[in-house]
Amino acid sequence: MQYKSVKGFTGAAQLGILLVFMGLGLILASGVQFIIGMQLVPAGTPMDKMPVLMQKALFDPQNVGYARLAQVLGTLFTFFIPAVLFSWVCNSRSSFWLGFNRYLNFQQILIGFGFIFFANIIAAPLEEMTKAVIAHLPSIDKIAKELEKAYTDQVAVLSNLKSWPEFIIALFIMAFFPALFEEVMFRGTLQNLLVRWWKSPLLGIVAASLIFSFIHMSVYLFASRAILGFVLGLLYHKTKNIWVNVIAHFLNNAFALIQLFILSNQKPQAVLSKEDLSKQDLSLPWWISILGVVILVLLFRALNKYSIANREKIDAQEQLLLAKENVYHPFANTENN
Repeated sequence: MQYKSVKGFTGAAQLGILLVFMGLGLILASGVQFIIGMQLVPAGTPMDKMPVLMQKALFDPQNVGYARLAQVLGTLFTFFIPAVLFSWVCNSRSSFWLGFNRYLNFQQILIGFGFIFFANIIAAPLEEMTKAVIAHLPSIDKIAKELEKAYTDQVAVLSNLKSWPEFIIALFIMAFFPALFEEVMFRGTLQNLLVRWWKSPLLGIVAASLIFSFIHMSVYLFASRAILGFVLGLLYHKTKNIWVNVIAHFLNNAFALIQLFILSNQKPQAVLSKEDLSKQDLSLPWWISILGVVILVLLFRALNKYSIANREKIDAQEQLLLAKENVYHPFANTENN
């Protein structure tokens, strides 16, 4: 039986609707960021010079507040709002269809953080391996270095945390909101759609994790982020609760932010440099990744154990919501794997 959404849209139609909303969201995000940037350049600046001057202004530590605002609004319009609109159009206005529900426990959250922690350990050696491979492809390596520099410059500015109030604000803007917006889009929306449509959890999780990594625009970190995305995908597939993902993702971001806060206060009169930021990178021997895989498998088994009862309750809630919708719903894949 062909999979259709609550309101009768096929998988292909849903993907098309999602892409349209993401495109519109990207346009709105660019517009909002342009408006913010205009506040930082002199009046009467020629349009051809505007983009360069805006970028330079946003990378100025004195304008870090504007830069953080531009970042959070950018992810809001690009990921979160399109996901919500997609769910309203294809399913209903219930947040349940985005993965939100009350069925979670402390064990799932604890295991979820362990998932991301050991995923980072597994992925750590991949950055150096990727750099070694890309070094033999000069044209790609040049693009990779440019993307890496742009990313490093942005992080250096956004992570210029000199006080506790700045740190608290950054916890929301740089840790919680990105975790919420990205998880709702890539796991609660995209992965959920692909898994149901293709009737293959593994294929849906892999595809969503690759897109998750690609959207971050980093060549050197592509494999590392794909691993992280895959682990987050497994986490959501087994718990069926987006809050578990959001909290685990937030804790991972917060841990990195704490490191940046400590580094920032070790250099109170300066902006963090590339060398400072590199201190955060894990430098581990390759065999540690094997140990990480073993621990991840054990955590996966524990996650399954502590999630069975909650998944049954979530499945029951889904059936109740579908009954209230009073529509024919050919959900071909119920994700009971």
